[in-house]
Amino acid sequence: MAEITTYKYRVEPQDVDFTLRASASSVVNYMLNVAGRDAHNKGFGVEVLQDSSLTWVLLRFVVEIECRPEQYADVEIDTWISDFNRLSSTRNFRMRIGDRVIASGVSQWCVLNMETRLSVDMSMMKEAHDRFIVEEPSPIAAPQRLRAVEATASVSRPVVYSDIDFNRHVNTLRYVDMIFDTLPLEVFERESTMRLDINFLAEARYGETISVGYVDEASSRQFEVSSDSGKTLCRAKIEYK
Repeated sequence: MAEITTYKYRVEPQDVDFTLRASASSVVNYMLNVAGRDAHNKGFGVEVLQDSSLTWVLLRFVVEIECRPEQYADVEIDTWISDFNRLSSTRNFRMRIGDRVIASGVSQWCVLNMETRLSVDMSMMKEAHDRFIVEEPSPIAAPQRLRAVEATASVSRPVVYSDIDFNRHVNTLRYVDMIFDTLPLEVFERESTMRLDINFLAEARYGETISVGYVDEASSRQFEVSSDSGKTLCRAKIEYK
């Protein structure tokens, strides 16, 4: 029977912000790194898919952060796949210090054809995944399907070399950083519990300009991220608890 897998990390100086706690994007980064490591260890990592001109792409992601770990803290991240079908795979995360859960996440992935840039039927991977599905529900509610919003403010910048990952599009963490960069520092000083939902809709490529539009609502900020060609790239929502 498949079991939850655990990976260990230490919060290093490059992972923290001015509060000497891991930044929000570092928390997300730990989880996404664990996803890659675990897929590799189980035999269906991105390096295997690339032999067939395929790659993993993140569709939706949600993270709830109760407490950001301090610099040099030792954390453990539990991960498991709870669902797999021909359209998507659901991978879960639980970040702990000892027995205390400090952050939880749920990610939904698809497989992209690197030549056509279209998603593919994942049925051919079902057998490889079935023996690793864990009968454990997701630790938090699944990522929300976010609606379009009319932005009242926006920030724009070009897509540059450091934004691009191995799929030759803007890395997930760059979106997370751009979104959190719009928040006032007071949000991080008071260390409030927060939830980030993000939906990816289209790719941003090198040379494009990205506009991060946002609007404030009661205890939340919603985002509409678009390119200069008019594409909606992603939508996101940060809720303060």
